[in-house]
Amino acid sequence: MEVKEIMSEPLTVDKSDTISHALDIMDKKGTRRLLVKHDGKLLGVLTMRNLTKELGTRKKGSKPASSLHVATAVSDNFIKVLPDTKVTDAITLMIKNGGVIVVVENEQIVGWVTPNEILMNNNFSGFAGEIMQKNPIVAGPADRVSHVRRIMLDNNIGRLPIIEGDRLVGMVTEKDIAKAMRSFRDLVEGSKQEARIKNLIVEDIMKMGVKTVYTNDTTSDVAKKMLEENLGGLPVVNLEGHLVGLITRRSIIRGMAE
Repeated sequence: MEVKEIMSEPLTVDKSDTISHALDIMDKKGTRRLLVKHDGKLLGVLTMRNLTKELGTRKKGSKPASSLHVATAVSDNFIKVLPDTKVTDAITLMIKNGGVIVVVENEQIVGWVTPNEILMNNNFSGFAGEIMQKNPIVAGPADRVSHVRRIMLDNNIGRLPIIEGDRLVGMVTEKDIAKAMRSFRDLVEGSKQEARIKNLIVEDIMKMGVKTVYTNDTTSDVAKKMLEENLGGLPVVNLEGHLVGLITRRSIIRGMAE
């Protein structure tokens, strides 16, 4: 199978667009990344992680998201391939570099391949417990959002299960944090932001009623659930309901490659 058989049309944004506009596109389209272009040229990728970092930095002071431009948060974490590149080779590149695959022909962008396209076009064997990340990093509902943001950025992860006692009570993703930081910048007066943001805790922004999977669920079923509900990751619990791992789209792809 070649990448031209599974690629999709990329969602794009211009480097001069505002971060607020980019977030609106991501929210509307249910995506975690956009290609950044200018004058028809590919400049890079804008990811939810870029936005989580940019919107939380003090260097930007009290500027609202509508005053910050996409150009300030662009990443070069992408790999160009030709349409006839084998999907297996593209997966290897994706795992090695951690970015997305941009399909180019005659110097024109003709598509892209993200973890979503890989999951949609492959069959998987095995079980969740075999490929999950064991003992994932977790946080508590009373932890500060600024602290959890730092943990995500330092460990290059997109989500944290929220544990209270020994119970899984919620999940916080980089999207939740980016949206919270955006609201903070837009609604709180600049001089009061630093003091107020210290009082923002995980419980204020986490999602409750978290979808979970069991260790003995098939990888194929987990992938299907992620696609149907547009989830980037799922906590893995044992039969007693205790958190034992975390499975993401990329961990499924790594498991498939192995």
